[in-house]
Amino acid sequence: MSQNKKFYVTTPIYYVNASPHIGHTYTTVAADILARYHRMLGEEVFFATGTDEHGAKIEEKAGEMGENPQNFVDKVAAQFQMTWKELNISHNRFIRTTEEKHKTAVQGALQQMYDKGDIYLGEYEGLYCQGCEQYKGESDLVEGRCPDHDKEPDKISEETYLFRMSKYSNTLKEKIEKDELKIRPLDKKKEILSFYQEGGLRDISFSRKNVSWGIPLPWDGSHTAYVWADAFLNYLTILDWSGDTEKKPHFWPAQLQLMSKDILRVHATIWPAMLLSLEQEVPQEFFVHGFFVIDGQKMSKSLGNVISPQELRDRYGVDGTRYLLSQATVFGYDGDIGWEKFDERFDAYLANGLGNLVARVLSLTEKNFDGKIPDADPEKVGELQMKSEEGDLGSFKNVSRNFVESYQKKLQKKSLDGAIEDINYLIGACDKHISALKLWAMVRQEPEEAALHIYSLLEMIRIIAWLSWPFMPDTAENILSKQGFASSQEARNSFREGVCWGRLKPGQKVIKGDPLFPRLSK
Repeated sequence: MSQNKKFYVTTPIYYVNASPHIGHTYTTVAADILARYHRMLGEEVFFATGTDEHGAKIEEKAGEMGENPQNFVDKVAAQFQMTWKELNISHNRFIRTTEEKHKTAVQGALQQMYDKGDIYLGEYEGLYCQGCEQYKGESDLVEGRCPDHDKEPDKISEETYLFRMSKYSNTLKEKIEKDELKIRPLDKKKEILSFYQEGGLRDISFSRKNVSWGIPLPWDGSHTAYVWADAFLNYLTILDWSGDTEKKPHFWPAQLQLMSKDILRVHATIWPAMLLSLEQEVPQEFFVHGFFVIDGQKMSKSLGNVISPQELRDRYGVDGTRYLLSQATVFGYDGDIGWEKFDERFDAYLANGLGNLVARVLSLTEKNFDGKIPDADPEKVGELQMKSEEGDLGSFKNVSRNFVESYQKKLQKKSLDGAIEDINYLIGACDKHISALKLWAMVRQEPEEAALHIYSLLEMIRIIAWLSWPFMPDTAENILSKQGFASSQEARNSFREGVCWGRLKPGQKVIKGDPLFPRLSK
């Protein structure tokens, strides 16, 4: 494993006022795909996720449920942990902001910011949306109401400790302009720079005096830390950072922080300003994705159109769920989803696509070649032309190499849907080749020639399995085991070696087995 190539990826930590929903799931699956991909490259990866458990909204919700806040957050955090386990999420650590180690580190960090003069006592008067746990300006509201929660914010006037965020405004603006802190997609970078240009950053309230469910300020126990200040520091404390400005965690700075568009502004202002105050580097990149709507309508419990991760898993299986979410929309932008769309894509791309291709080729191998990979020279068969009704698509070897390169470029750009398009192209090219040759007849009429094509198709399927592994790890390993690989480690020792043409060994036993993705019952 490379010791100098690190990849630290984070999801936001999710607020525990409700159970995991499809938005949480989308971000987390995306982070998992990228973490798995970078592990395949041999990089040293740390993948962080967790739950944000303090604040007035949690205190209020727990009261409504007749529970104390700690019992309430324990139950919801457990739901997140179980959901990620069920979806095969490979995070290195799950952090909770109620952990004592985190709270101690937060107090240490805030104390250093206070000692530096970056936190000072003052008064705050303005609008506060408890649903967002954010202070609002008039320009943030629509007809006087928070657009995300459709409520008028509370007017607050209280003693508070303020963070001298204005001190770091020009420095951060310059870092974002120069892509030292990269924000993607580019329209989100422009949006944030526009916010900076409208008047720069202003000092913000960093404590609440009348909210008991939070981390007490170490120099004034009558105040608790503003929930965002507490939450943001998880990205450091999850790496066992103690709050000491003179120490830098091994994995810091983060190479990639994923988030939905509604929390970009606080991430692109408060969080990097805190890092500068704490003398830590800013993250290398924020990547922002959009929202889902259901058949053109916003998800709403009252409309009864909310889709839960459990429902997706029950209908499509773990890997089917991961695939469908990744393919649902251009990553970085809003998407329109729904059960009918998911059903169509599952059958088209998984049952009739990947599943059918694997079943067809393995069946032909079992019936005509004693269930063994035919004897063939990998280099020779790699030059076979992939056929289609429209003409040749190129040699097997060149087509696979070109699409492996395209796949890697797309994942480097976080184009999850684009990488899936490349996988789907290879699957479709193999299907076209089988149909153009009428391979089911060729195996009877010209078995020696057919053997060369069977080897090439099996080899292409092996490469497709490698490319599919970050998205559908169990399915990829199932395919490789059907091809006779004894273990996933044997099959995935090195991505760069694994996707090279000609790794299949003639004579290796294959097993068709059960379908990868049975068609849905209507």
